[in-house]
Order: sequence, then structure tokens, then C-alpha cells
Amino acid sequence: MPEHTPPPADDERVEALIASMTVEEKLAQLSSSWPRPEPEPGQDAGEGGVAPMEDAFQEGHRDYEEASEHGLGHLTRVFGSAPVSPREGRARLAELQKRLTDGTRTGIPAIAHEECLTGFTAYGATVYPAPLAWAAAFSPELVRRMAGAIARDMRAVGVHQGLAPLMDVARDPRWGRVEETMGEDPYLVGTTGTAYVRGLEENGIVATLKHFAGYSASRAGRNHAPVSVGPREFADVLLPPFEMAVREGGARSVMNSYSDVDGLPAAADEELLTGVLRDRWGFAGTVVSDYWSIPFLDLTHRVTADRAESGALALRAGIDVELPEGDAYPRLAAAVASGALPLHLVDRAVRRVLRQKAGLGLLDPGWRAVPEDGGGDGGGDVDLDSPANRALAREAAEASVVLLENRGALPLDPGTGARIALVGPCGAEPRTFLGCYSFPNHVLSRSADRGTGVRVDSLAEALRAEFPRARVEQADGVPVREADRSQIPAAAAAAARADVCVVAVGDLAGLFGRGTSGEGCDAPDLALPGAQGELVETVLATGTPVVLVCVSGRPYALGAYAEGCAALVQAFLPGEEGGAAIAGVLSGRVNPGGRLPIGVPRHPGGQPAPYLAPPLGRASAGISDLDPSPLYPFGHGRSYTSFALSDLRLSTASIPADGELAAEVTVRNTGGRDGDEVVQLYLTDETAQVTRPERELVGYARIGVPAGGARRVRFRLHADRTSFTGRGGARIVEPGAFTLAAGHSSEDLPLSARFTVTGAPRTVGEGRVLTTPVEVVPAG
Repeated sequence: MPEHTPPPADDERVEALIASMTVEEKLAQLSSSWPRPEPEPGQDAGEGGVAPMEDAFQEGHRDYEEASEHGLGHLTRVFGSAPVSPREGRARLAELQKRLTDGTRTGIPAIAHEECLTGFTAYGATVYPAPLAWAAAFSPELVRRMAGAIARDMRAVGVHQGLAPLMDVARDPRWGRVEETMGEDPYLVGTTGTAYVRGLEENGIVATLKHFAGYSASRAGRNHAPVSVGPREFADVLLPPFEMAVREGGARSVMNSYSDVDGLPAAADEELLTGVLRDRWGFAGTVVSDYWSIPFLDLTHRVTADRAESGALALRAGIDVELPEGDAYPRLAAAVASGALPLHLVDRAVRRVLRQKAGLGLLDPGWRAVPEDGGGDGGGDVDLDSPANRALAREAAEASVVLLENRGALPLDPGTGARIALVGPCGAEPRTFLGCYSFPNHVLSRSADRGTGVRVDSLAEALRAEFPRARVEQADGVPVREADRSQIPAAAAAAARADVCVVAVGDLAGLFGRGTSGEGCDAPDLALPGAQGELVETVLATGTPVVLVCVSGRPYALGAYAEGCAALVQAFLPGEEGGAAIAGVLSGRVNPGGRLPIGVPRHPGGQPAPYLAPPLGRASAGISDLDPSPLYPFGHGRSYTSFALSDLRLSTASIPADGELAAEVTVRNTGGRDGDEVVQLYLTDETAQVTRPERELVGYARIGVPAGGARRVRFRLHADRTSFTGRGGARIVEPGAFTLAAGHSSEDLPLSARFTVTGAPRTVGEGRVLTTPVEVVPAG
């Protein structure tokens, strides 16, 4: 991994720069500029916005010449704001950097940042699966390789920082940004996200953890809504993924949450941004604001009277850089001059920014805006969607598809001449495979018709390629969102003529109400959008065997259709190679190995899901007439082969409060073809001083096992992994009895064993063990 702490010589250079700067030059290093393009002719202004309340921010918008007069900390989305080629983007970036190096007294370049949640958000760049799909693969190493490829593309065109990954734990599937999360389990989110961080950081890109912290726990799953969680849930569910990515991933940047937790906005929370992040976890990087979250302190939270007061409050709390534009921080010179804002707080943030620039080489003599191996300043082009990228996108998509149910209908014979009907709005629209932060859905959807910028085959095209002898008839039936039922009869007729009907339903991701999933696209409930549910019911009534394929950014309630379907497949926005991946699962070319990172509910009101709930959050019989249990639970997924787990053994029946044990289990492929099983290990605290989850994931391993073969999997569980926030507010390991259960999902756990933690309660200090190492050993 790259060196994260600049050497002493850089420290000396940074201190010399700070000593030579004016207050205005210092504040410029804490600010950013977004040279956004003008709306295109004919583009609706209401649809061309990039954020809510955008008009309110125009007062602080300054053109680039004015914004960069004293220098600049960051450049915002030079590639990710309009469809420009890599050549054009590099030339523009070099031009903007030259203004800083040649036209300002300090001559310091800016850090160029871009979005990279589903790949580099740039025109013509590979669109990988969305983060919820990364988690469905249960393969951190695959995610690390994918992030490495994304980082290398970004570095080749002069980008330094990526605004990803989200380390938020999904708490309510109605929230539009569930697609950007890595599911509902903190350990899965932490390990998957940390792998992504490592992939970026070891390839020279600064990873930015977001949104710190609590954003995903908003009331009713509504974007920017207040967060009402207790300190125990905050500490034990929402914070651990961030801690893992900081301490084990080496993330060099963190972005604050928009939300307020119990009335305190994260952007103003000094205990969170400084006390937890820096003093406790030892974070030494930069904290950047989520876009316009500092102005939100006066505009929406109303905890400050004006923009300058918002800037002072955020700077005190620990936000170092204001994104995407400098609106509040450039106004702070007067507060510094009057003594209302101590200069040392400005210097503290400037020091962090300059140290990061030193680590990136931006302060080195001979620095170039675009690396020479990227074609030089404005030089040759770069292939951002290379064959190697597409192969990796295909691998990730195939690994992420989850087979929910199979009643003998799958796999379909790829050599068949059967009649296949493909109905549903996700059959012919390739953008339904792509996440909200993919360039086609994030930017091109607001521009003139430019397609997707990369090749994205629709499911119809993929099925015709996968089943060349079959007759594939396609009919949308209904739109994704609009309640237009006029084409349902035609779709039902196509299904009635077919030997099998693939019904493709789900989402089209977008921004702020322009989609059914994505930022600002929250759902009132978990029913399929629009009239899609009626389409499924109508097709089922034809009697033709139905394979339901849900392509979505959140889990939808499928309980009304599950019994009537011959098979159900879940694909969480699988990216540009999603069509081929789904078709491969349907044909059997791909033996599905994905598992659910978030449960699928039975009914539309089934949120939040009971996974991680204490016993009363899961119980129903005799207590309530509502059954909270999921249709398909966290960790669920089927295969075209079968697996059996056996011989769970613990290395010891008891450990001290700082001890460790090994848990071994054998996984055997009892079917007729090679396949992947995800062996899952869950912990139950049998008695505790506070209510604890019925069970929680503490270890997992995706293991490839040949037909008839067996593998032995060993988990090393430290006592720290049993810790929780006790009554006094401190994290403790409490003596007592625990159960470890091994199985195929959070509800399918055929093996269990008990152990005890002995001795006195132990307060767990900083530096606790966060992970459960796993290895595959020879089967006995």
C-alpha cells in the first residue's frame, strides 16, 4: 500500500508553506471549485440539477477564476459532470491545474476527486455492479481486484481521490440509497468495504468513506431525514464498518453524513468527527464535507444563523475541506481577523490537506497534472472500458446473482428450440442494470440522447445470445414506474404462447425522484414499483411456467408471487455485464453462488427486517398478528448443486475474556457439479446485561468445492468479537455462555456448538480485534 504518512521532509515543507500563507490562501486550500457545464439546449432545468435546493447554493457559486484566486484545495468532478472523452477530460484538468500552478502565488495544485461507486463515474468508463451486488458476492478479494482496476483508470487520467465506498449499514429498505450500501450486516459491510478501500488505496487513489455516520438509519427510510437511534445501536451497528475501513483498510478520507442524530448534525459533531474518528481511531487523513452539507447547517438544520457561522462550526467539529464548492469557508477570514475563529483551527485543517497533497506527490518538483503513462497532459487517449475491465465486470456480476428459489425450472437448456417469453420493464432497458451513480444514469439521463456511453446489452439481447436456437419474444407489459397497464394483455398473450416466461421486474435507478432507486428515490413501501406486481400476477395466471427475475437496488416484497413461480432470481443492479450474467445463470453456464446481503420481505410493509433484532424484534406468535420473518433471509441463496455442512468443532470449550478459539467445519459438495458455497458463522450471546441480537454474522467464507469434494474451513474467533456496548456506555467483553452456529444462511443453521467466556468483565480499549480470520485447511 502507498505510504500514508509523509516523511519528515514533507512535514517540514508543509510547515514552511503554512508559515508563508495568508489567511485567504489557507482558506482556499480548504475550499473547492466545481466548474460545471451549462445546461444543454432543451434540457429541462428542473431535471438538470445535481442536488436538492440547488438554487439556494447559487449565491455562493463563483466562477473558476474567482474561486481559484488564492489557490484551491479540490477540483470537483472534471470528468463526472458532462460527457467528455478521456482526452478532453485530461486536457481540461491540465488546464485547470495550470491556472493554480502558474497563476497563484503558492502554485499548489488541487486534489481532483470523482465519484466511483459503480466504477469511475466518467463517460465511456466501465460500469461495474452496484455495492449491494458486491456484498451479494460474499467475496472481498474480488471486490479488492475490482477496486484496483477502477483506481488504475482514475490515476491514468489524473484523478487523486474517489468518493467511495459507502460504509452505511442498510437499516430500512425503503431508503433509496440501499443500492449503494453493502447490506444490512455490519460485518459484511465492513469486510467488503474495507476490501474496496484497499483496492483503491494500494493503487494510489484516496478512498473516501461515507457517510459518517448514521445516514442510513433515517426515519421511514427517507433521504436526509432525522436519525433516531440510541447510542448503543450507533456504536455497535453503524460505526464498526467505518472503524474497520480506517484501521484495517487505511482509508485516507472520510465524508460526513447529511443527517442529524438526536438533533445534532454530523457536520457539527466534534465528538464524532474529532473525538471518535481521530482521537480514538487514530485517523490522520482529511474529512471532506458531503456536497453542500455545510450550507445545510443554516439552510435546513438551522443550527447556525448564516453561512460564515456554518463554516466556523464545521471547521471546529473537524471538517477540513468544503465540497463541492467553497461557499462557507472562504467567508471565514473576518472571523479569524476578529479572533472569533482561532487561527490554529484553520492551520490544523490546512496541515491535513497539505500533508495529503504531499503524500500524493502534488508538492513535488516536476509534478504533472496527468501521469505520463496516462498519455501526458492532454495527450493520447485511455480506454476506460478495456476488455480486461469488462471481463472483471462480468466476473463480479456472475458472482453476485442470487438464485432465491428453484422448483426444477432452472437451468434452461441452452440448446433448446423452445419458445421463451421475456416480459417486464427490465427486459429491454439496459439502464435497469446500472446503479444511480453510474455515468449513464447519473449524468447521461439528464443530457441529450447519448445512450449509455458503454456497451450494455439488454436482457433480451443477452437471452438471444445465450439461447441461439430459442425463439425469444419480448414485451415490456408495463413501464418501470408509471401505472400504465395498457400493454399487460399483450405481455400475457406472449407468455401464453411460450414454453417458459422470464418476467424481469425491478428498478431504474436515478437521482432525486427521477428513478425508483437511488439518491432521493425513496419508496413508500416494498411493493414492486408501478403496475409491475399486476403484470406478474397476470402472467402467472396464464399457467406458463414463470421464472421471476428481480433486477433492483433494494429487496422487494415477493411473497405474493413466490409460490406461483417456477424459479426466482435476484440481481442487485449487476452493471454493464448484467445481462450476460443473468442469462448465464438461467442457462446453467453460471452456477449461482451469490447470497443475500439483505433479506427479501414477505409483504410490502415488511420493514425494517428482523435480522440483527433482539428476540422481541423477531417474535410474532402470540404477541402480534404481524409476521416479521423474511421470505428469504440474510445470507440465503441456492445453487445448481447441493452442499452439506458437518463436524463443527471448537478448539476449546472456554476462553478468557481476551482469548481466542478456532471453529472448524467441513463443507461437502453432495451434488453433481462444481459450485461455490458461502459458509456462514453466527454468534448468539445467550445472556447479556442488555438485549442483544438473536444472532449476528461473525465470519464467512466463499469456498469453491468440486462435485463430490470436501473442504475444511477454519475460523479464528477472538473474544473481542463477542463485545458490545454495555449499560455504562463502554464496550465490554462479558463472561457467559455463547453459541456458534454454522450454516447456509442466517436462518438455515444445521450445526451449533457452545463455549463460555470466563473471568471478570473486560473493558475493551481501542485497537480491538475487528475481524475473524478464515482459512481453508485439508478435509479430514
